[in-house]
Amino acid sequence: MFSNCNIKKQNQVTKVSKNSDFTIAFGSCNKQNKTNVLWQEVKKNNPDLWIWGGDIIYSDTENMSKMKSDYETLLSQEAYKNLANKVPILATWDDHDYGVNDGGIEFPKKQEAQQLFLDFLGVSKNSARRSQEGIYNSKKFITTKGSINVILLDTRYFRTKLTKAKGKRRYVPNKNGEGTILGKEQWSWLQNELNNSKADFNVIVSSIQVLSSEHGFETWGNFPHEVDKLKETIISSKAKGVLLLSGDRHISEFSQTEVPNLPYKLTDFTSSGLTHAYTSYSGEPNKYRVQEVVNEISFGVLNFNFDDKFIDLEMRGRNNKLLQKMKQSY
Repeated sequence: MFSNCNIKKQNQVTKVSKNSDFTIAFGSCNKQNKTNVLWQEVKKNNPDLWIWGGDIIYSDTENMSKMKSDYETLLSQEAYKNLANKVPILATWDDHDYGVNDGGIEFPKKQEAQQLFLDFLGVSKNSARRSQEGIYNSKKFITTKGSINVILLDTRYFRTKLTKAKGKRRYVPNKNGEGTILGKEQWSWLQNELNNSKADFNVIVSSIQVLSSEHGFETWGNFPHEVDKLKETIISSKAKGVLLLSGDRHISEFSQTEVPNLPYKLTDFTSSGLTHAYTSYSGEPNKYRVQEVVNEISFGVLNFNFDDKFIDLEMRGRNNKLLQKMKQSY
């Protein structure tokens, strides 16, 4: 099993004593063989939690020895170890740490890859997560002022076949209402999580974008009926303070939409590109975009305010520079 220093911390109630009532930092797309210059910048924000949004490593392989070695390469990096020794870590995976580019239900080594993913996180061999199909999980963080429920989705293990495009786009939406991203059991679990959540904020982590759907790559928008189902699930649950986090794209952006019968705007905060970014980005449509696309390496920061029921959303980059900021109110 991989060494990990976060097991005890993840099982403790988190107490906060700073201006923000609770701070989460998150990011995605991290090449284990490249130096990640952002870890020291992440630490400057004094996060109470780090969330991996997927592509923790790039290990497109069915060779599990190689995948294990790739995780060990990351775990051996001093800057990451320094963060992991001080901050609890939660994670979901995306295609490159799952094992195959744009992969889904068909990947033959998904069960083996799941065990290596859990090893990386230091999950006990006796944990129920070892026998569960898929790596979806949740954890509640309790402060003196309120609580946050972090819900991590698995958009790989159960995701059915994508509809390939004929033009410049890679994929097109399935308009027949067929296929799934989460699968039956995970959908049931998510509905239960939200229906029973008493938390002041509910943060849902998806490795792929939920709202942005016009770019032709992977997105929930390739299964429009699943997007509708997610919105309906959030509305009917009456869960408070729902925020979506995503990665995958090697860009960072805010996407936001008004959903009928939801008393606040639904926001998808994409933070992607910890070690590499889409620097040649020249534009793409996203009708839900708020502000601008950030196409340099960056990470996301969420600063929670329980008294006034808002989250300050920040994109930060080299030297902890604030690249873009937005306020999400509830």
